[in-house]
Amino acid sequence: MKMMTQASDTIMIKGALIVSMVPGEEPYEGDIAIKGTRIEAMGPELSKQPGECIHARGMIAMPGLINAHQHSPMSLLRGFSDDLKLMDWLDRKMLPAEARMTPEDIYWGAKLAIAEMIKSGTTAFADMYIHMNEIAEAVQESGIRASLTRGVIGLEDDGGRRLREAIDLIDRWSGKAEGRITTMMGPHAPYTCPPAMLKEVLKLAESKRVPIHIHLAETLEESAIIRERYHCTPTQYLHDCGLLDHDHILLAHGVHLQQEDIHLLRSIRGGGIAHNPVSNLKLACGIAPITELLEQGVSIGLGTDGAGSATTLDMFAEVRAGAWLQKLASGDPARFRARQALAMSTTGGAELLGLGTRVGQLEPGRMADIILLDLQQPHLQPLHDPFSLLAYAACGSDVHTTIVNGRVLMRERQLLTIDEPELLQQAAVRAKRITAGL
Repeated sequence: MKMMTQASDTIMIKGALIVSMVPGEEPYEGDIAIKGTRIEAMGPELSKQPGECIHARGMIAMPGLINAHQHSPMSLLRGFSDDLKLMDWLDRKMLPAEARMTPEDIYWGAKLAIAEMIKSGTTAFADMYIHMNEIAEAVQESGIRASLTRGVIGLEDDGGRRLREAIDLIDRWSGKAEGRITTMMGPHAPYTCPPAMLKEVLKLAESKRVPIHIHLAETLEESAIIRERYHCTPTQYLHDCGLLDHDHILLAHGVHLQQEDIHLLRSIRGGGIAHNPVSNLKLACGIAPITELLEQGVSIGLGTDGAGSATTLDMFAEVRAGAWLQKLASGDPARFRARQALAMSTTGGAELLGLGTRVGQLEPGRMADIILLDLQQPHLQPLHDPFSLLAYAACGSDVHTTIVNGRVLMRERQLLTIDEPELLQQAAVRAKRITAGL
């Protein structure tokens, strides 16, 4: 069942505490006027205009969070294979279960993830998976924003099918869904893509003028494989294949980086590292050198990875984990601050998705991707520092309203574009069938 809501041409958010995430701008109480898909005006006591009015006193208004790396259909595998080493998790559980997924399963798994993201304040995400047409349909129907990538593995000959599907996704969906869908080329990882394939993907990405989305240096095992095959690090391998010279590259994880790797990453033209702290913690992959990367000018966003590994898609959990890990790794509680962690989930993610001038901050002219958080709860009081409160105390369940592209997707915790009871029923039946006997 598809649910559709009529978008109001104008929306006025009244009396919110605005955390714009514009560098150097402090929170202030004020109004936000939305016209069509964009923010038209912001400031104290704007004149009321015709259209929908959201009374937001006692709430924080901030940019929607951006999940910079995710595998949305894996929401059907949440909690199915926890407490395993990464390769055991992948080979014994994930791959056999994913092999049973039908295109329809992919659609419902993606929609389950999208519902969770909307309800926890995520307004845009970068996805890499298979059967991407079904995921694109779920994005189009739900109203969320997404950068979609057909993951391509090159270790076995498939007659070029995966690359054809990747090209079809770009040709069919780029700029669709009122401009909410963008696309990338998606070679899976250095250890699953030989040089000839990476060079072919790079050539296609350049001809289609799209970014590249790839996993990088997630585990020590990956680094050992690349060292044995090519006598270099995964980052050096991508550099040697020309990928780091591409106009825009989204690198997921970046956990095991040497000094020469960080030096190479300083020179990338656009994109950066999608840090996935919760998944990296849960799979004991390691701590990515995020503080050092930021100091060297590398853009950093936050991602959840798939729910099959991270379990939760709550980006506020990623903000907390990301900040705490950097404090622990450096031994300095003052080195990585709340505002930096929040910036990774907003402006950093926007940069990684190639949307740095469109979303990630609240200011006139940008797309109206906005969330409201209800502060009238014990764990969010008293209010001393909004940045600290959002980074260290807020949860996805505190999100009251989610707006994407000027359209309200959730109001008072109620989804407006997704039939939640039907979704939960579909997810339960499909998850049971997919994992039976594994």
